[in-house]
Amino acid sequence: MKSYYKLCVLLALLVSGYTSPIAPPADKDKESIAVNYLTQLYGLPKQTNSDAEKRSSAMSLRLKEMQQFFKLKVTGKLDEETLDLMKKPRCGVPDVAAYSTFQGDYKWKKHDLTYRIENYTPDMSEAEVDDSIKRALQVWADVTPLRFTRIYSGTADIMISFSVRDHGDGYPFDGPNGFLAHAFPPFEGIGGDAHFDDDEKFLYRSPHGYNLFLVAAHEFGHSLGLEHSQDPGALMYPTYVYRDIDTFVLPKDDVDGIQYLYGPNSDGTGPKPPPPVTPNKCDPKLVLDAVTMLRGEIMFFKGSFFWRSYPLSRNVEQHLIKSFWPQIPNHIDAAFESTFEDKVFIIKGEKVWALYGYDVVRGYPKSLSMFRLPKKVKKVDAVLYDETSYKILFFVNNKIYSYNEEQRRIEKGYPKPVEEVFPGMTGKVTAAFQFKGFNYLFSGSKMFEFGAYNRKLLRVLNNNYFLPC
Repeated sequence: MKSYYKLCVLLALLVSGYTSPIAPPADKDKESIAVNYLTQLYGLPKQTNSDAEKRSSAMSLRLKEMQQFFKLKVTGKLDEETLDLMKKPRCGVPDVAAYSTFQGDYKWKKHDLTYRIENYTPDMSEAEVDDSIKRALQVWADVTPLRFTRIYSGTADIMISFSVRDHGDGYPFDGPNGFLAHAFPPFEGIGGDAHFDDDEKFLYRSPHGYNLFLVAAHEFGHSLGLEHSQDPGALMYPTYVYRDIDTFVLPKDDVDGIQYLYGPNSDGTGPKPPPPVTPNKCDPKLVLDAVTMLRGEIMFFKGSFFWRSYPLSRNVEQHLIKSFWPQIPNHIDAAFESTFEDKVFIIKGEKVWALYGYDVVRGYPKSLSMFRLPKKVKKVDAVLYDETSYKILFFVNNKIYSYNEEQRRIEKGYPKPVEEVFPGMTGKVTAAFQFKGFNYLFSGSKMFEFGAYNRKLLRVLNNNYFLPC
């Protein structure tokens, strides 16, 4: 065992703790959820006999810091958007460096590190745990000079264990659906170690529940010295997000962070795919995959991400598609909201998914043929839903098919050239949606605004017109 003296010193220093995902119990009221969250992660002073005004002021300040970190609307008030984020499973490492004991660049002074798996969870086979841990460490080795060697006895640099409740490090787990795991940054004694809550259900390959590889890869980022990232696409983003583990490549934000500490991998054995970059809504060359309404919100899809825009607010949220819908693929072709069916349809290739609100509708995906398109149509470029007529316009290359939703058939006279239906439209249509009496067709980095009734071209705008910078 590592030195108990070192352990005690470290725990005495650790104010907020390097603990991991929080899912506050549903029966707690809003204020207690917020107090627990802000006390642990944003340095909110524990309850004292101080007057209510000072307490309220401290609470508001910490709420603003949290909202700023997550790029929410900064109000200092516990609104529903902020509360919903607090309820998401996440890592308990403080998001703001000022509330972390370990400020500065904490890193290992060597590149050859050892790890030891002390015990196993009954949720998975030993081989599955071994593989998950090995691949989670390899994520970081691929892009740095770090190399990890497993040992089977003695004290390793990174000691890995599955425990429940009080397990001797001063930070007891809290049973199912609470803290998933915790890890400590490089430091003498317990530094680098990672503990996983064995009351949780860890999974090997399923997108449901908590994937051990993803949880471990995040925690090992802390074991190597990384703090949390504000990039919603980063592995080191605070909240747990499911990703396709078969195609997982460490995002660029994480690569930049770990290489700042240790430098790049110089032996040429790193991953061949380039690290994914989180799209920037202010990029003048941004080309969107799809745009749709969803019960008053506008949703913009790009790659593995989407933005949520609220018409009455300048605040825009960015999320990974998989963080909301693990079943829905990335890089979709088209999306539209049917007010007739009160569903949002997501299309990729010849498959169609449906959302009712934010829930995936059972029985999907279905075939693109459900819209009675010709068999030769294997892919659509964009879809425009016309609320005035309940017609669905499918853009396929340079032609448009009009589907009558009430009669469930393609209308006679179609397909028609895009230029015939929308005079003045140039370029391939890559996304489309209707909003407040106007049709918006996207082509490359431009957006064409047409009247919804006369389809007259009114303006040509940048495609991030609805994504304020």
